[in-house]
Amino acid sequence: MASANSPTVRKRRLCSELRRLREAARLTCDEVGQQIGCTGSRISRIESGRLGIRPGDVRELLDVYGVTGAEADALVLLAREARQRGWWQAYNDVMSHAFKTFVGLETEASAILSYESHYVPGLLQTPDYARELFLAVRPSYEAGKVERHTALRMARQSVLTSDSPPDFWVVMDEAVLRRTVGGPDIMRAQLERLTAAGEMPNVTLQVMPFTSGAHGGMGSGFMVFEFPDEIDSRVVYAENIAGATFLEEPSEITRCTVAFNHLRSAALPDVQSLALISQVAKSL
Repeated sequence: MASANSPTVRKRRLCSELRRLREAARLTCDEVGQQIGCTGSRISRIESGRLGIRPGDVRELLDVYGVTGAEADALVLLAREARQRGWWQAYNDVMSHAFKTFVGLETEASAILSYESHYVPGLLQTPDYARELFLAVRPSYEAGKVERHTALRMARQSVLTSDSPPDFWVVMDEAVLRRTVGGPDIMRAQLERLTAAGEMPNVTLQVMPFTSGAHGGMGSGFMVFEFPDEIDSRVVYAENIAGATFLEEPSEITRCTVAFNHLRSAALPDVQSLALISQVAKSL
């Protein structure tokens, strides 16, 4: 289901490059807007990704910036690719704009670092576990909507078995294993799913045991997406009950990456983690 060609990532790359070229030309957004007949705020929204842009408009901007030839052609092609529909567009009815961005990043990341303090990562959930989570977190959802969300979550999981799967490194709090979601049978099946995933060559699972005491990830789950392209090297995604946040400032990304490195250093090694997961499953 998942494709390695994410229009979300193409759009981010295009916006970043357009901003870089404008700054290299020593032009403000207002000055560019005056030259092509629009407002400076429109240019700003294009560069931030809040507003889409057509290939012809990209060519017009590149003319202003003095970019021609192969470089211009490559960026116009990037604009065309950014306007393509991702596989997840079939689930538009249950996706926010922020979550579309999230899935687009997830689809093309070369590595995903995930710290989970409350529940199993979506990419490793069973359908029954995911369904129970939606019922608990979104009690107002009708049955049909819960099923749509569950189907989307299952579709996302194909990224781990794609032709070029990301390296998925997960650190989860022991509370994730101990909190029974949906009853013993559902939770046992979920833990068995985790042990099977831990055998995949591109998946590393670690558990932060209760005995580790206080640590830097308490109360806040987050994910770090890494990309092979320098322009899109890393993005952090943090989610809580109030919504989702994407962090792209170098200082913010560094802080989260350092925090993740500390967490995986403090967590149980992968072999011991899988043994603990199996132990908890057998106790249910």
